[in-house]
Amino acid sequence: MTTTALVWLRRDLRLFDHHALYQALKCADQVVLAFVFDTTILKDLPKHDRRVEFIWEALKEIKTELRQYNTDLVVRHGDPLTEIPALVEQFGISTVYCNRDYEPQAIARDKTIAAGLKEKGVYFNTYKDQVIFEQDEVLTQTGGMYSVFSPYKRTWLSKLNDKVLASYPVNHVIKNLKPLKSQYFPSLKELGFAKTNLTQLKVPLGMSGGEKLFEDFKRRITDYKDARDFPAVKGTSYLSAHIRFGTVSIRELARFAYEHGGIGAETWLSELIWREFYAQILWHRPDVVEHAFKPEFDTLPFPNHPELFAAWCAGETGYPIVDAAMRQLTQTGFMHNRLRMIAASFLVKDLLIDWRWGEKFFAEHLLDYDLASNNGGWQWAASTGCDPQPYNRIFNPTLQSEKFDAQGKFIRRYVPELAELPDAAIHAPSEFSANDRRGSLFVSFLEQTDYFPPIVNHAEQRAATLTMYKRHKGYAVDANDEHDE
Repeated sequence: MTTTALVWLRRDLRLFDHHALYQALKCADQVVLAFVFDTTILKDLPKHDRRVEFIWEALKEIKTELRQYNTDLVVRHGDPLTEIPALVEQFGISTVYCNRDYEPQAIARDKTIAAGLKEKGVYFNTYKDQVIFEQDEVLTQTGGMYSVFSPYKRTWLSKLNDKVLASYPVNHVIKNLKPLKSQYFPSLKELGFAKTNLTQLKVPLGMSGGEKLFEDFKRRITDYKDARDFPAVKGTSYLSAHIRFGTVSIRELARFAYEHGGIGAETWLSELIWREFYAQILWHRPDVVEHAFKPEFDTLPFPNHPELFAAWCAGETGYPIVDAAMRQLTQTGFMHNRLRMIAASFLVKDLLIDWRWGEKFFAEHLLDYDLASNNGGWQWAASTGCDPQPYNRIFNPTLQSEKFDAQGKFIRRYVPELAELPDAAIHAPSEFSANDRRGSLFVSFLEQTDYFPPIVNHAEQRAATLTMYKRHKGYAVDANDEHDE
């Protein structure tokens, strides 16, 4: 009897080193690949959503490659709760294979589908693929989850070996793909979406785009530790969206860093471990989606002034580095990691706005949006998460700007109305014009631009933040508490 398996693609949009696909091809006589554009997710997205186009382009490349094997990708547009059983019925599937997703809604969805298929005698097999270690694979000596990164990282590294980094050689068994004639592939318009500026931004797309970026980063990884914090420098891997959607293999990335060695590769591997740290927190503590990791900070009395939030979203705060960061996000769907920390700290600890507001805005705009990493990063910035640093760690946007964009190159790119200012003035134009002997010249310059005066005073807001956090915890307020970064 011929067995036919269905591989359901989700966060793994590639045809190499793919755990679920490898297992299906190895175990079944014939394999069908499918993707479902999930309407329960898509219905809440804006018409111009770069992520949908990113996925669409990745699938188009998979479809083209599958035609070389006399088969095709099966694409559906609907609710997976009905679309997956329908595909099982259409192709006579005996087993559904997919790689695990650790987000609460995805876990609930998969449980529902698995239960429904079991009633029909169809297996639902899931595999680890988007992380090196998952769920309960990295635990404390007492068997609990890690809530501090450093010991988690030590244990993670102690478990790392060639076996867990080994690839799944799909090409060895790819002959078992079921022959299919050309399948229907919906246009973005048919899905309810429109083209974005992805192609103008020259974002490398699909499996080939991920490979291109990775090959480029391999040549730069030695300098990663020193270059990664400077947004005007080509210092990061730019692979985050490809990691998020699985157009690259996390095993291949981690294996290269592990084998390459050196401080640059070690630092990058540490960033990959941070991603898994936040993933295990979300798996163990799904309540962090709505609540603070530290319960004592779940009800901080943020004033939440809407006009301040609107200025932050628009990149009109009067703090150039913050405004440049926010404009980069809305214009490109990307924000440099150093800038994510600066922008998040500014929203929570300068504007006194609930971290959940910023988390939601990032979720709506980031091309590489990942629930676990986004939530973890925002709670880190708000000091409500698992980071042991206290709430008095507050980023000074001007100091951060002077340190990480000293010549103002990044600011000039995204805040062009300040492009003519000298380096010394561009980080805090209003302060410079007030204090420098040439100040009147800059006052005149600023009056002729569309740029904004600072919407808050950092020193005053810092003091207000410390007071709010300490009173909330019942601590005495110490006016001399200094930790301005």
